[in-house]
Amino acid sequence: MSVYSVWESHFPLDASEEGRQLTEAIWGDMPAFEGYISHALIEDLDDAGHLLVVSQWTTRERADISVQKYADHSNARRVNELVSRPRTWFVGHGDPPAS
Repeated sequence: MSVYSVWESHFPLDASEEGRQLTEAIWGDMPAFEGYISHALIEDLDDAGHLLVVSQWTTRERADISVQKYADHSNARRVNELVSRPRTWFVGHGDPPAS
């Protein structure tokens, strides 16, 4: 069964565009990681600096490895500099889509 990785980021308004661009760049790199399936970037309609990324991975281990390997990438470091509070992350499972 696949797993979902959920990232939440809060950027101040003056950094929201750069934060979104960096987030898109980070997730553009993820298909190179083994176990990556897909992702969706969700922007809060009421707060442009509030982003969620929900990604799907083949296993928890693959999701965890991607985080470890990408942690020192310049995009990840810059996002962490821009956020107004630390990003949060969790891995979970969900029900399969209804048919």
